[in-house]
Amino acid sequence: MKLAGVQAARYFAKPEPERMGLLIFGADAMRVALRRQEVIAALIGPEGEAEMRLTRIPAADLRKDGAALMDAVKAVGFFPGPRVAFVEDATDTLAPTIKAAVDDWRPGDAQIIVTAGSLTAKSALRKIFEPHSNAYAIGIYDDPPSREEIEDTLKKAGLHQIGAEAMTDLMALAKALDPGDFRQTVEKIALYKFNDPTPLAPADVVACTPATIEAEVDDVLNIVAEGRAGELGPMMRRIEGQGVQPVALAIAALRHFRGLHFAASDPGGPGAGLQRMRPPVFGPRRDRMQRQAQAWGMFRLEDALKLLIETDLTLRSASRAPQMAVMERALIRLAMMARR
Repeated sequence: MKLAGVQAARYFAKPEPERMGLLIFGADAMRVALRRQEVIAALIGPEGEAEMRLTRIPAADLRKDGAALMDAVKAVGFFPGPRVAFVEDATDTLAPTIKAAVDDWRPGDAQIIVTAGSLTAKSALRKIFEPHSNAYAIGIYDDPPSREEIEDTLKKAGLHQIGAEAMTDLMALAKALDPGDFRQTVEKIALYKFNDPTPLAPADVVACTPATIEAEVDDVLNIVAEGRAGELGPMMRRIEGQGVQPVALAIAALRHFRGLHFAASDPGGPGAGLQRMRPPVFGPRRDRMQRQAQAWGMFRLEDALKLLIETDLTLRSASRAPQMAVMERALIRLAMMARR
């Protein structure tokens, strides 16, 4: 039988130990591995592997020893409890070997769990599990996690009090990060909020979110976008001393002002535009960018983008002008534009 969506998520969290087996397949190996870990842990418990109730069989080993899966399924464990025979990274070439173990499976045998990469609808492995009345096949795709999946991840990390705005930020973050990175970020947030009874706030999410731009460069861009030209010189000396290259600064400035233009040109207003941005913008930074987009307006931001593109082309050309001086001049002009 095939499972998908909410049904699949619920099964991973609470699998049925009496089933014959489960096939998990998908192009993203990390997503498949995380789901496999979840379902096996739910089946055999935290001590299952230590009690030798889990047998791992890499696909390469099964090709060398075709009887390994059948032996693992029929083996009698020393400790009581459900057992799992896990075949990792299987392909259709192993379908006859796996089918033999499936056909010979009886109640009380170890549950057969197979993981695989991307499989077509005509895959031999899928044809073993999908029509079977006592097994499941679940495809893992690159769809963003649902709210229920995100809440389940938060609950497992011990986070129960989540503010509405923080949940909005977390849902956006889950769409932007790989599943493994998102889970690590949630664990980091849980440690950050350890013994803190207050609800999770957007600022807490921001504090634990992986940084994409150096803080000093971010400070420079905010100074420019807010028209604080008098503060620009000392910040430029600081980032120049830290080795930030003019071209890298130009790329960061283009990214920032494109984000502002995207927000300012949204029919629903800058707030709606920032909510649709990818990668997502969180908490105080989102509020700051919203104020900047409102202050600039769409048309002045188009002029700013033209200036930045011209500067970027100059930096990449054969011009002998000092590159950092060219970049600093452009940023000063932008800061002066913001004050009009």
